Amino acid sequence: MKTIAWITLLAVGCTLTACGGTLGASQYTVGGTLTGLVGTGLVLENNSGDPLTLTSNGKFAFGAGMDNNGAYLVTVKSQPSNPAQICIVQNGSGTIDNANVTNVTVSCPQTGHFAFVANVLSNNLSAYSINSASGALTIISGSPFSARGTAPAALALAPNGNFLYVVNSGSNNVSVFSISAVTGALSGVGVPISTGSGPDAICIDPTGSYLYVANSSSNSVSAYTIDSATGLLTELGNSPFMVGGAPSSLKTDSSGMFLYVTNFTDGDVSVLQIDSSTGSLSSIAGSPFKAGSGAIAIAIDSAGTFAYVANETSATISEYSINSSTGALTAVPGSPVATQSSPQSLAPDPAGGFIYAANVTSANNIATFAINSSTGALTLSGSPVSAGTLPISLTIDPSGQFAYVANDTSNNVSVYQIDTTTRALTQVSQSPFAAGIGPHAIVID
Repeated sequence: MKTIAWITLLAVGCTLTACGGTLGASQYTVGGTLTGLVGTGLVLENNSGDPLTLTSNGKFAFGAGMDNNGAYLVTVKSQPSNPAQICIVQNGSGTIDNANVTNVTVSCPQTGHFAFVANVLSNNLSAYSINSASGALTIISGSPFSARGTAPAALALAPNGNFLYVVNSGSNNVSVFSISAVTGALSGVGVPISTGSGPDAICIDPTGSYLYVANSSSNSVSAYTIDSATGLLTELGNSPFMVGGAPSSLKTDSSGMFLYVTNFTDGDVSVLQIDSSTGSLSSIAGSPFKAGSGAIAIAIDSAGTFAYVANETSATISEYSINSSTGALTAVPGSPVATQSSPQSLAPDPAGGFIYAANVTSANNIATFAINSSTGALTLSGSPVSAGTLPISLTIDPSGQFAYVANDTSNNVSVYQIDTTTRALTQVSQSPFAAGIGPHAIVID
């Protein structure tokens, strides 16, 4: 009898724990890695509950477990303060698949140290240090720096912040500069490398391995590998790659799998798959995707879920959802949305939920649009704020605290503080700040 009872208890124990069975509810955890945290008060949530306060960088996991096939959604409940930071969640949603989730990433970028502006008519680069508290700009010693080419029109930073790449639309090449981590001063590296005709836009993939240039006059994209140690470029053997008419801007998605190119004269978007081992490009099924007249700029929201295209001629913004597997674009119901005037540049809020548009011609202002998290549709949020004349390039500080706008005709840079709650813009003291002649692009390091 005792032997039978013992066997029965053992069988029950096996059923409840191991022996090929399951633990039942709450057996899997959701977690990941936190980087860049400096402030205090960061609180994460999973599925709008199970609050988790984080005080240091490194691995984290929520306390409550989840069942297999359960959906999870990691969001920021409270952002850090002292100093203020905007922490961004990536890979924050999915479904439990018989394993703990460990790949959620939460990054908390700090305020940029330096700003660089390409002055298309004076053939040089303005360089500034950034006041981390106010966002204000101060010209650094040695600025402006020669662009080492004519008509510098676009800029890109290596992900590690060590190198600046300058597209020179007049001399059809790309200049490479190393950036002093201490002073922000620029030093030329190697010799400028040739592009196609009329290069007008540039971007670098998230890994920092590949650089792409949109050649407006030759309807193509040039592709290069990047030497991570020297910053120097080598053009791919099968470059350039043909796209639509007058490519005007380009962006990769956050995974680095796809390259999105706006074609100004065709009014559409070419979507190209990136070969991760070589950097080569190939068109995806369904490409190009219709946009509006004068498609001039593209932005992808911080979650990588939605894409937006500024249509300068038709004064609209096209809205799309992104298929993360194929890269294909699907127009959001009601797209495009009308703008007050011709939009020229778009910048997503790193904190998510908003996108900013630089409106040109008669408006000369910056508009804030709220993003519907379910559909991707845009709604104007608050009143636009004034900028300089012809605000042509807009970028957001990596920390999400400040917005910077290059004003092409008034030869200056407007700087705005972003409200931590409403995300509204307020121009900072002493703004705008003087630049060179025809400031055409701006980046924050």
